[in-house]
Amino acid sequence: MYEVRIHGRGGQGAVLMGSMLAAALVAEGKFVVAVPSFGFERRGAPVATYLRCDEREIRQMTNIYRPNCVVCIDPTVARAVNIFEGLRDDGVLVQTTAKGLEELRLSEQVKTVGLCDAVAIALDIFKRPITNTIMLGALARTTGLVSLEALRHAVRESDFRDAGLQQNLEALERGYEGTQVHTLARQELA
Repeated sequence: MYEVRIHGRGGQGAVLMGSMLAAALVAEGKFVVAVPSFGFERRGAPVATYLRCDEREIRQMTNIYRPNCVVCIDPTVARAVNIFEGLRDDGVLVQTTAKGLEELRLSEQVKTVGLCDAVAIALDIFKRPITNTIMLGALARTTGLVSLEALRHAVRESDFRDAGLQQNLEALERGYEGTQVHTLARQELA
């Protein structure tokens, strides 16, 4: 079973990102459970959503406490919450950032890092810092968990209309192409 935790802020589309990822994985024949986290969160407050996938049926419906992969769609949310909490050894981080790898503070559990300047891409495409679709592309590039074609299909089946659909398809592509993937040796984290 592969488990993903997505961090963002209220209003950025983290829950929508989780549902589009789930739809793409189902389209590829995987079993998926998406566990959105709702509550009293307000726009701008840190939020998380969860997803698990497997080749066989999943019965576990709880939140994810030991993810294989953490996706952070906001460059500032790591200052408010510990995004690395419970991350498994040899974990994956997919991060929205304009910083280079050497400027990031990473957990020792992180083995693979995907970095995407999704805010700059979002401002160019949407004129707002909404990074969820961009980070779907970054996740696909970093992990290989889901194909870009399945994500395109999921975006097309979402509630985006007309120009919004074309913008989100462009965002997906640019997120995929604009992601730098790094595999870390343990000494790089010291």
